[in-house]
Amino acid sequence: MARPTMEDVAARAGVSRALVSLVMRGSPKVSAIRRQAVLTAADELGYSPHVMARSLASRTSTVLGVMVSDLRNAFFADVVEGLDAAAQAAGFDLILNTGGRNPARESAALRSLLSFRPAGIVLLSPVVPTAAIEAAGLQCPTVLVSRTSRVAGVDTVNDDGEVGSRLAVDHLVGLGHRRIAHLDGGPAVSTAAARRRGFQAAMREHGLEPIVVRSEHTDTAGEKAVRELLTTYDRAELPTGLVAGNDFNAVGAISALEENGLRVPGDVSVVGYDNTSLASLRHISLTTVDQPRTEMGRLALETLLERVRGERVKSVRHLLQPSLVVRSTTASR
Repeated sequence: MARPTMEDVAARAGVSRALVSLVMRGSPKVSAIRRQAVLTAADELGYSPHVMARSLASRTSTVLGVMVSDLRNAFFADVVEGLDAAAQAAGFDLILNTGGRNPARESAALRSLLSFRPAGIVLLSPVVPTAAIEAAGLQCPTVLVSRTSRVAGVDTVNDDGEVGSRLAVDHLVGLGHRRIAHLDGGPAVSTAAARRRGFQAAMREHGLEPIVVRSEHTDTAGEKAVRELLTTYDRAELPTGLVAGNDFNAVGAISALEENGLRVPGDVSVVGYDNTSLASLRHISLTTVDQPRTEMGRLALETLLERVRGERVKSVRHLLQPSLVVRSTTASR
């Protein structure tokens, strides 16, 4: 069946197309009786306004684009929850897509979002080149979440990764650990550099030698990093504490440790990063650094709308403070 049109709704309700348009835009110039007649007709026909067509006709978009880096990572779901709540409150609709942490695919996904002519876009931890972000910022207001940037005209929302890693190291040192390794997020993740710096600085302040193992923010990379540690060190010299790049990475590390006969936290204590829903599952109960994920989403949306509404021109760099959540994967030596 053909998609019902505004003309179909007008015919069913016995009113003009112009009046249907006023109702769909939420105009206060329509009487309650006629408004209800239009809404009833729209409901009976299964009609919903074409958001993109309406935006093009009015030259004022109510659509915001969001590119999610990794659909498997619960961190992004929490950020999107904050984005969506703030967007709904402001009367905007979200369009989401992903590039699966692949630069070429993310570049294509970004172009796809821009083709909708959104009022603005939010990019969640993108791995696209800086030039692509700069080009997007010239087309519409753009906010990055969990990626640092100094591109003019582009805003950022991050947590303080250096502080977060320091919290993790201080916690493990306080429990008596002296051999501590960091599973680094790798060069593709810009926030990984801050977490690595924080880890190295905190270790040296405690008079300890930092051990950094290259990894990525995935569970399989966490497993691989642990296997590398097991081939590098004998059991007597193996690090007794791990600070993982994120929760996903930490869960993979725990899996590999247990597969190799090591107890968590009896033999090795593990700290994650993000405090996603995964970390709070009872059988995982992961000690982790908490990023205010929903707040980051809300703040990103509000920051974006400041530009959309012409309230600000100068770029802003929001840096939120993390905290440590202690659960069952860390223990005293």
